[in-house]
Amino acid sequence: MGEAKALERAKNKVWEIKRNIFVLYLAYKDPRVPWYAKLFTILVVAYAFSPIDLIPDFIPVLGYLDDLIIVPLGITIALKMIPASVIEDCRIKAEELRKNGKPKNWVTGTLFIIIWILLAIWIGNVCYKFFT
Repeated sequence: MGEAKALERAKNKVWEIKRNIFVLYLAYKDPRVPWYAKLFTILVVAYAFSPIDLIPDFIPVLGYLDDLIIVPLGITIALKMIPASVIEDCRIKAEELRKNGKPKNWVTGTLFIIIWILLAIWIGNVCYKFFT
């Protein structure tokens, strides 16, 4: 019985993190948010959605450190940088979008993939030149 409650709490925490990431994404677009908060917010959102982690997941224990500590900490800091009225407005919008289905932004997704591919090519070239 205790395991079921722990699992339910974990699911609720994951849902809250996902919701807050989407709230940050919406807040990034709001003109009432200061530029430095927008910059930090987009970095947190990009890192949360990125398939590449600071610490690879295959490293025992440390691999999930970023997922368990760095991302929630970044979300918390970003939420504190944004005015409360903006956060409330974005939470309402996020809930409406969740009920109606998430929008798909293929342009942004494609841009992220292109950036990661170019970064991988550049790192490969640097390594190749260094080792040859």
